[in-house]
Amino acid sequence: MEGFLFQASVFLAAAVIAVPLAARLGLGSVLGYLAAGIVIGPVLGLVVGHETQELQHFAEFGVVMMLFLIGLELEPRALWDMRHHLLGLGGLQIVLTTLAVMAGAIYLGQPTSIALAIGLIFALSSTAIVLQTLSEKGLMQTGGGRSAFSVLLTQDIAVIPMLALLPLLALPKPPGMVLGETLERLSETTAAETTPQPAHEAAAYFISNLPGWGVTLVTLAAVAAIILAGIYLINPVFRYIHTARLREMYTALALLIVIGIAFVMMLVGLSPALGAFLAGVVLANSEFRHELESDIAPFKGLLLGLFFITVGAGIDFSVLARDTFAVLGLATAVILLKGAVLYVLGLVFGLRGRSLWLFTLSLAQAGEFGFVLISFSAQQNVLPPAMSEMLLLVVALTMLITPLLFILYDWLSSRVEDIAEPQEADHIDRQAPVIVAGIGRFGQVVNRLVRSSGFNTVVLDHDLAAIQRMRRFGVKGFFGDPTRPELLRAAGLDEARVLVAALDNPEATTRLVAYARRERPDLHIIARARDRTHVFRLYKAGADDIVRELFDSSLRAGRYVLENMGLTEFEAAELEKTFYQHDRQSVRDLATLWNPDIPTVDNKDYIARAKELEKELQTMLLSQLEETAADEPRSGTGG
Repeated sequence: MEGFLFQASVFLAAAVIAVPLAARLGLGSVLGYLAAGIVIGPVLGLVVGHETQELQHFAEFGVVMMLFLIGLELEPRALWDMRHHLLGLGGLQIVLTTLAVMAGAIYLGQPTSIALAIGLIFALSSTAIVLQTLSEKGLMQTGGGRSAFSVLLTQDIAVIPMLALLPLLALPKPPGMVLGETLERLSETTAAETTPQPAHEAAAYFISNLPGWGVTLVTLAAVAAIILAGIYLINPVFRYIHTARLREMYTALALLIVIGIAFVMMLVGLSPALGAFLAGVVLANSEFRHELESDIAPFKGLLLGLFFITVGAGIDFSVLARDTFAVLGLATAVILLKGAVLYVLGLVFGLRGRSLWLFTLSLAQAGEFGFVLISFSAQQNVLPPAMSEMLLLVVALTMLITPLLFILYDWLSSRVEDIAEPQEADHIDRQAPVIVAGIGRFGQVVNRLVRSSGFNTVVLDHDLAAIQRMRRFGVKGFFGDPTRPELLRAAGLDEARVLVAALDNPEATTRLVAYARRERPDLHIIARARDRTHVFRLYKAGADDIVRELFDSSLRAGRYVLENMGLTEFEAAELEKTFYQHDRQSVRDLATLWNPDIPTVDNKDYIARAKELEKELQTMLLSQLEETAADEPRSGTGG
């Protein structure tokens, strides 16, 4: 017990010290975890090899939980829409990378069977590191991020046929070794038949001895059971748990779902991460989806961190010291070779600019499943022991380099953005009195209201996917950057009566407002603001009506609070109206004191006036409440 507590203390202390330091230096949490593992393992020797391997099996549940959470974010329809990337981009990446690495290994003098095994190992990338880093940097929804996710998902699926193929590549064994293994297997079989076994071991033994068609049927049955349980069983069980009114029961059920699925998938020889992802997709439309996310997320983060630490701690620097140039050369060759394949495939599948570089650099490493394939290959006599040690080190080094590749991407993206040619915009063949620039969640509502009221609009957006979604619902929009003057003129800026600037990017919205005001001083401009500071910028740029994204919805929520605190609907509505009018006037007042060159917290005049306005607001609201209470007796019930 003392040993376990010591190990837990060492790992947690390493994470607490290294990760915040790495984040502060802009290196990302993954590199911090890896560095922590190197320090407590090879450098200080606080953990040893077998302890690291045991913890790594436990920590791999972090990858399982991560894929479960990703599945919760993907509806089955979205997964079906990805089929071309899964089969095309992902499938080609695995095949071409395997062939390229295999050719390199043959060139270095390896037999064909060993070369093919090495190619399969290095065709895989790190699901854990890549998805964690993409999520941290907010890159998951970019073109490069979605393409990378498609490839990673395909790779996880491909692990299954790879495990089936590797034993066929086994090297011939000496007759004495074959005889010894046969006798050992016979003794194990006899012991298994005479010694009582736990139920799960008996089930695994039974499945492993089924004929091929039997294993296939059991596998399909396990997948079907997971899907059917997700559709018909999980919601009733959640409702049953809800009656207990115990928060920890939700957490226990969430863990049961993930661990149970992982066990079933491992029992039939499939990837537990793949099973968890499948279950997540099935539960994506569940009413308890957010409950599952909140319960699993903390465990996912800790276990993933533990996984990265074990990778760092497991690096064998004695092999690196013995064959420094060979190991570093192989790691560099793997990254360059995979990067070249990924770059070409990205071009073929339409990725350009930053998305292309993100796709290329994020997947250029080897992955955690490489450890599994190397260990399995060594057990099956596919790879010699000395080569297995070196390949394990190469895989770990490429994973260690991955955060640096993301830093390289950040550096490249800032330069690619300036030189990348913009995609060709749509030809705009219509004009309307209302131009809606930006069709996100804000612009959609504005456009629906105006169109449904009988007024024509022209919609512009630089997000091609958003435009295509609109077209499916019969709403015509035009792809292109709304801040480009020629597109605005083609959309009818010279004759339009109203411009709605509803872009997601605050800076782009401000530029659009400033340009439109210069070109059309008489145009009525309604602008979407991110926050109060953005309101001031838009005010100076010339917007007529400025709507903060969450202001009106927050007011409505506040009104509901007042109603449920005992105010009548009339009283709450009057207070809401007074607050709204006072806030609009306050923003105009403060806009004259706001200075873009001085942080708001350092602007003394601004702070002093803001305090005065807040006191005025309190006085006005209390006076308003007294007046309305006198006009309409309080009912004592909320709305």
